[in-house]
Amino acid sequence: MTKLTKFFSAVIAAQLLFSVGASAEMVKTYQVTGPILEVNAKMIVVQKGDERWEIARDEATKNKGDLKVGEKVTIHYRMTATSVETKEAPAKKRQF
Repeated sequence: MTKLTKFFSAVIAAQLLFSVGASAEMVKTYQVTGPILEVNAKMIVVQKGDERWEIARDEATKNKGDLKVGEKVTIHYRMTATSVETKEAPAKKRQF
């Protein structure tokens, strides 16, 4: 194997490892579409059928267009845990 062949083999192997690792860490995204009921700097509220969806937002949220009440929007979001509480599972009863 020449040095050039070894180099390209190493580059391809690194790309494969990176792509596998990157895809394993991707978090699923969801979306909701409906008219805006309420909007402010911290949230957007939309109506989806009979349900009112309140989605948090911050300065990193990308906006395409003017957000105002009555406008139909599609919001893309991820679910993020804000806290986790573990509870001990009940002990199983022994059967004889």
